[in-house]
Amino acid sequence: MKTRLFIYISLAVDVLIAISKFIAAAFTGSSSMLSEGVHSVIDAISQLLLIWGIKTSRKKADESRPFGYGKELYFWSFIVSLLLFVLGGCISFYDGVTRFGHLLFEGSPVWNYVVLAIAFVFTMISMFSALIAFNKQRGKMGFWQALITTKDPSTIIVLLGDIGDLLGLVVAFLGVFLGRLLNNPYLDGIASILIGIILLAISGFLLRESKSLLMGETTSRKVLRKVVKLTEEDDAVIKVKKNFSMYMGPEEVLLHLNTVFKDGLTTREITDANERITQNIQKNFPRMKQIFIEAVAP
Repeated sequence: MKTRLFIYISLAVDVLIAISKFIAAAFTGSSSMLSEGVHSVIDAISQLLLIWGIKTSRKKADESRPFGYGKELYFWSFIVSLLLFVLGGCISFYDGVTRFGHLLFEGSPVWNYVVLAIAFVFTMISMFSALIAFNKQRGKMGFWQALITTKDPSTIIVLLGDIGDLLGLVVAFLGVFLGRLLNNPYLDGIASILIGIILLAISGFLLRESKSLLMGETTSRKVLRKVVKLTEEDDAVIKVKKNFSMYMGPEEVLLHLNTVFKDGLTTREITDANERITQNIQKNFPRMKQIFIEAVAP
């Protein structure tokens, strides 16, 4: 079972950072700092939903869900991506726009700098924990390719969320620092809008990937070719006519093979062949949890 320690690390970090950001925003009246506080709250809620999705996805199949609960993770990942889009990106963007109507500097910016520095350090810790988990999953695959082909959305949601946090912290710092340096409070509002745009871009990508997984993605062509080869190597099989597969969860694939068997085989011989083929496939590809082999005409 894969460890999800990085999610709990990210949750703890987001809660602590959100509290510090709201305190800083209350003392300084910074629009970008308030947006960053909202961002951290959304991130914390996202981690809780992901934890819930992981927990429910591990439930065993029952009469009401004969194919299991694996897609619970995909559903909650889609909800998390939607939250990041609506509550994270849209609210930050809106807050920045509305701030143009009453832009005033309040209090000392020292609070902002201290909180941003602390948030940056802790977010780096969270990001590296997620990056380590992501690198283990992707192996030798390229970073971008792994992002668009991963079947475990929890990892990329935390990783990209942390990357968005770091970019947002840099933008928030520049908004506060340059705004004070140039005595231009509009820069703080612009920073808030930019933070919103960053969140919208990241959440848009996550929405696309989560939706694709929720709708049902097949395993790779390379894996399917090997599965077909293993099946056709069995003495009872002539060929595999068609194959269908779908990820039910990050570690669970449903496989259906339309198989042409040799003439003259008894029902018992076909049943034995199905068992051999299933065991052979699962030995080489443990993710193939549910395999259905259907005998079809040539």
